[in-house]
This record gives sequence, structure tokens and C-alpha cells, in this order.
Amino acid sequence: MKTLIGLELHVELKTQRKMFCKCKSAFGDEPNTNVCPVCLGMPGALPVINEFAIEQAIRAGLGLNSEIAKVIKMDRKNYFYPDLVKGYQISQEDTPICAGGYVEIEVDGNKKRIHLERAHIEEDTGKANHMGDITLMDYNRAGLPLIEIVTKPEIESGKEARAFIEELRDILTELGVSDCKMEEGSMRVDCNFNIVDGDFKTAITEVKNIGSTSGVEMAMNYEFNRHKDLLAKGEKGIRETRRWDEEKQETVVMRVKSESNDYRFQFDGDIPILPVEDELVQKIKDNLPELKSERKERLIKTYDLSDYDAGIISNDKNLSEYFESISKEVGDEKLVVNWIMNEFLRRINDLETTIDDLKFEKADFVNLLKLVKENKINNNSAKKVFREMFEDGTSSEEIIKRDNLLQVSDDGAIEKWVADVMEANPDSITDYHNGKDRALGFLVGQVMKASRGKADPVLVNKMILDKLNEMK
Repeated sequence: MKTLIGLELHVELKTQRKMFCKCKSAFGDEPNTNVCPVCLGMPGALPVINEFAIEQAIRAGLGLNSEIAKVIKMDRKNYFYPDLVKGYQISQEDTPICAGGYVEIEVDGNKKRIHLERAHIEEDTGKANHMGDITLMDYNRAGLPLIEIVTKPEIESGKEARAFIEELRDILTELGVSDCKMEEGSMRVDCNFNIVDGDFKTAITEVKNIGSTSGVEMAMNYEFNRHKDLLAKGEKGIRETRRWDEEKQETVVMRVKSESNDYRFQFDGDIPILPVEDELVQKIKDNLPELKSERKERLIKTYDLSDYDAGIISNDKNLSEYFESISKEVGDEKLVVNWIMNEFLRRINDLETTIDDLKFEKADFVNLLKLVKENKINNNSAKKVFREMFEDGTSSEEIIKRDNLLQVSDDGAIEKWVADVMEANPDSITDYHNGKDRALGFLVGQVMKASRGKADPVLVNKMILDKLNEMK
């Protein structure tokens, strides 16, 4: 038995204006305030293509490892629904802007490549607002530029579907193509699901109205159990569209699907066929930002990070840049990554803040880590300094000076502490000579206590050992 899941994702492109007119592209404005004769489908109004939207689509395709088409041809997708004022949607049928491509996901430590069928440009539709027995239409969204990304049915679980969407979202946001906010509708997901068992297949179910990645995972898990029950009964079920009911945690029938859709695609003669110049594609390619997967591999190679550490750091572009900048100044990436992964991220998460909102300067963090590297301040004291830096933004230099936290490396001062401790603890000296190695740790701890943590522990350890050996 094998699960087959294919995804169709509608992703609004990040532009200042709509796809075929000069209306503002914005979320949350008053209904029907960002409209004009073009996006309202008025007679005689002619579309003018948004070239920046084309560039955004190309940028997305290059980031998804797709082949970019040589021409832009727009088609009319005919169907009648209140959200389409023209009676058709401007889309692409046989010449999608992006063909093929893939997204690599990782689930439970296993990497898998999910291949794409295509990604094509189309305009968004209006939004229906259901209010009891009436439905009101908001056409602010009508005409917004988007790409529809279609995967091959290679996803085999709800967990994989969620991982794909999250990885795709990361790629597109890093490219600056879209903000991919599912809660605002700038990324919308339709899932096609069925199960194959030998020669027996259940009918494909399309699931809509999923508002989160966790919802996608739960909806696909629900459909798996529903289709498995069909198989157990020897039933295929029917081809239908269902919606995800978040409250009930189940899919609900919306409508039965016909075997084929007759959209009567036809070339849109109002929009001329545009060539896609190789120079333009190359220019966009040369200016692509480093993606998360690429960044992770580079961090592993450059800084010898573990796969886990590199994965955490590379997941946030700002964090990655912060780590690299500090590592170069401190000159000890092992020390830096240890502090970033433990103290830094723990406090970031505890305070629910971001790198952009840090109260202290990067130079203060660098100064602190250099002192740790040079053994001029011990780890416990350094952690206390770091905590205060996070809480109120006081500089590391000021805190260390105020609290007199620099380690003492003066032989004379340390020797005095050592002598006092050994004189006060003759039993521990006897225990050490009788083979109880723990006695050494006790003596070192007493010296550190006497020095209030300021004595260099390496020097303390050496001095005590030398004196113990002299006493044999």
C-alpha cells in the first residue's frame, strides 16, 4: 500500500501593483478600494503585464531548480464563478513560465527530493465573504499576481507534505518572491490524495481550505485513515472535493468532481507573447541570495560545524550572518557556536526576542568571548555577564569592571590562596596521597571559592599538583 499526495500551491508574488493594472497590491485594506476597470473586467479595459511580476516568477523558478520558458504566453481559463468578474481567469496552459524543478525535504533524518510538474503565472481571484445567508465579494485580491506550483504525486505522508510546504515557504521568502503568509492567504494549498494497493486505487480526493502547515499534516493523516477504511471495504470511493474543518479536525464534502474539467483554454489576444531574454534570466540568477540549504552546506565546510548545529544556525539568515561575523572577530568558531547554540539561543527563545531587537552591541559579545577564549574570565562569570547584557543592555566591559570579574593570573596572589587552602585542609592532602583523586578537585574548588572565582583554574590546578607532589 502506497500513499500518493500531490500539492497545488497558489503563491502571491511580492509586488507593488497587480498583475495587469496599476492597482495597489496590499492586504487588509477596506473591501473594494484597490480596484479599477481592468481588474473589475469592465468592457474595453485592456490588461498591461507587470514585468516585475514576471521577474519574480523567474526568480522563484530558478530557486526551485526549474527550467525557465523562452516566451511568456498568457491564456484565458474560462469558468463562471462570482470571484471572476471577467468570466475567465488569465493564466497559462501549455507554456508555463517554469517547467520541472524540485524541492529537497528532510523528515526524521531522511532526505527526499520532491519533483515539480510546473509553476505557472496567473491572476488571483476575488474573495468571497460569507455572512449568514448572504455572500459579499471583495475584489481587492482580484488580479494580484501569483504562481501556481504543482508537485508530482511523490509525497507519501502528512509529515512529508508539511515539510515540503515549510521548505518551499523558506525558499520563496528568502528569495523575496512572496511573504507566504497562509493566515493572510498569500499562500494557499490544495492537496490531492489517494492510496494505491497493487492494481487497486482509491479515487483522488482534493482537500481545500487548509490554513496552516499543521492543518495540512492533520488533514492528510485524516484522509489516510479514511481511504484505508475504503480499501478495507473494497471500495474506491468517489472523486470529490473536501474541505478541512479545523474545529472538527476532519475533512467535509464540498462537491463531487467530474472526471474532467472543461476550462476551454484559449490564447489571450489582449496580451502579446513576450520573449524571455537569456540575459535577463542570467542577471536574475547572478543576483539570487544564498538559500538555506546552500548556507547549511557552506557552514559545515567552512566552520566544521555538525549537521545539527549548521541546520539550526542556517535556518535563520540573520543568525547565520551574526554567527559568521562574530566567529571572524573572535577567531574561535568552536567557542562561538557553543555559546550561540546554548546561551544565546536559549535567552533569545526565553525572552521571545530577535537579533534585531538585542539590547547590547555585537562588539560587547565579541569582547566577552575574547576574554573567555584568553581565559581572562571563567565560564560561570561570563554567563552572568551575558545574562545582564541581555536583560538591560549593559556593556560587557562595564559589567566586568564593575564586578571585578577578570581572572587573576598573578602567581603570587594565587600561591597565597593555594597555601591558605592547603593549610586549612590537611585531611584532603592525606586523602590525595592515599589515592583519592577527588581530593584534588575539592582543593581546587576551595581555592576558586576563596578567590570568588577569579583565580585562573588552570594555574590553580597546576600549583596544587606541584605542592602535593613536593609533599610525597
